[in-house]
Amino acid sequence: MALTPSLEHLSFQALFNALADAMLLVDNAGYILLANSAAHALLGYTSGAICGLPLKTLIPKLDLKQRNRQHDFGSSFINKNNKLTALTQDGRELQVSINLISPQALGQSTVVITLYDDRRRQAEESLRISEERLHLAKRAAGLGVYDRDLTNNTLYWDERSRELWGLEPDEEITYEKFESYIHPDDRAGRYAALCRALDPASNGEYQTEFRITRKNDGAECWIATVGQISFEDNEPVRLLGLMRDITEHKAMENQNHERRNETEALVKRQIAVQTASAIAHEINQPLTAISAYSEVALHSLKNNNMSSENLCRALEGCVAQAQRAGDTLHELLNFLRQSELVVEPTNINRLVKASIDIAKKDGYGGFHPLLKLEQDMPLVLCNPLQVQKVILNLVRNAIEAIHGSGVTAANITIKVRKMAKKNMALVTVQDSGPGFDNETAKRIFEPFFTTKSKGIGMGLAISRSLIEANGGKLWHDPDTKAGATIHFTLPFSL
Repeated sequence: MALTPSLEHLSFQALFNALADAMLLVDNAGYILLANSAAHALLGYTSGAICGLPLKTLIPKLDLKQRNRQHDFGSSFINKNNKLTALTQDGRELQVSINLISPQALGQSTVVITLYDDRRRQAEESLRISEERLHLAKRAAGLGVYDRDLTNNTLYWDERSRELWGLEPDEEITYEKFESYIHPDDRAGRYAALCRALDPASNGEYQTEFRITRKNDGAECWIATVGQISFEDNEPVRLLGLMRDITEHKAMENQNHERRNETEALVKRQIAVQTASAIAHEINQPLTAISAYSEVALHSLKNNNMSSENLCRALEGCVAQAQRAGDTLHELLNFLRQSELVVEPTNINRLVKASIDIAKKDGYGGFHPLLKLEQDMPLVLCNPLQVQKVILNLVRNAIEAIHGSGVTAANITIKVRKMAKKNMALVTVQDSGPGFDNETAKRIFEPFFTTKSKGIGMGLAISRSLIEANGGKLWHDPDTKAGATIHFTLPFSL
């Protein structure tokens, strides 16, 4: 068959060099007639330096004579996957796989030898296996991959990502279209998380959760996404990340949160009932006695037959019984507060972060915590579970106050700093809600006083008692211009 005009003028050397695999053309005497560019690169020789060398200089254990005895040169000969050692120009050993081809077109006295670098093949095989494993893991976990070019604001989504959002496989996706599917209440939180990741001073980690409305069926779903920002010259250029559907997980979280709230409310009601019953039982007798003394005194006064001595005795009885009632009440409250307090050196910054995580897992979402934690804080001496209970109560109160007032910017600032002169740590929780009016602020620590429709008014009272039991103080800052601010202190362990 005649060559086409475009190939007629191509030399055999040019075609040989165009091949990607390392190849040698060897004569029947075992000398190298020709080597392509890939062979020179693999074996470390300059262009043309291999030609004329004995084959055994490069592949000492390759025996072409044995091949000649075993095969007929009258037909094409092919022998594959001989694993041997090749020597580079500087004497290094390479483990290679060798294919021998003796095509009729080149004559019976020539052999084409193809060399494959085993290390490269192993690396390619390992890469292939890793890609397969990654694909299987991604499919098993239901992960979608996305890639956003921040320089031209283009998006790439894989098939799973499009499936999560209810998009067609070939449907164009723009950043504006992506934002339009996000629930309006979650857009600000997602944007804030993105801005933090885009800050060159950050580590570029992007992580957030938000609701979307699927395009194909209008269903509301929860999406969790993690990603990493790449920077060039302190400028963000790329966001590569993963996304997955956490709708079922969120539903379970909400159910668990509702159950915990119901259990907690029941426990609080039981505590309140038991406390009220105990108080009523203990002060009932003094009150009965006070009532009796008072009735005797009133009866005598109305009938004008009460002597000053009897009146004095009745009033003294009232005073004594009133004091008894007060002493009994104080003793009862002290008994109710008593428990064996186990304290230990604790990292307060770590405790604050753990409390925020618990609040989010308990379903108290929709807020943005602003943590201002002083570094190198000494350890505080406290009962970690009790202090965590206090932080959680303050955070929950703040979230409920913000959501109840309809404030859109649900920010909660938590500060931790040293009070070196007092050898104490100061923790401040400040929200962006409506705060307290003057009359409410005076009563917020009173037992059973509450501004919540479903509250029993024990949270702040218990929190103050717990902090005091741990050697600190808890109070409300009335001078805050916006929102409510609660401070508490804890002693350092040193």
